[in-house]
Amino acid sequence: MSNDTFDKYNEQAEKLFMAPTRDYAKLAMDYAEKLIDAQMEAARTYSEIGMQQARAALEVKDTKALQQYAEKQQKVAKDLSERVKTDAEKVVAMNQDFVNEARKLVESNVKTASETATQATTGTQGGSKSK
Repeated sequence: MSNDTFDKYNEQAEKLFMAPTRDYAKLAMDYAEKLIDAQMEAARTYSEIGMQQARAALEVKDTKALQQYAEKQQKVAKDLSERVKTDAEKVVAMNQDFVNEARKLVESNVKTASETATQATTGTQGGSKSK
């Protein structure tokens, strides 16, 4: 009898605490991995752009080359600002996905907790009637 009680307790603990904790941890790790990948990609791209611009600046040898370099900098700045905007939108979308998935987990866990509590109450009431 005490083994049954202990088994039921373990089952409830698994449903109510351990499984939701693992699910959330997995979700958080997946999100962190995606975010780090996006940050690494952005850092790599921005570094490459910076190095390209530094190399281009080293090629300036006269006023005509300086004028061409300055004109090109406007395009580079525009392209870079568009890239930053795109990267920010990507992170916002990832954040929204994370929030939505976390909300689904919470809703699922509340439903499971409610069902478990109902089962426990029904089992307790049924058990007291048979005594």
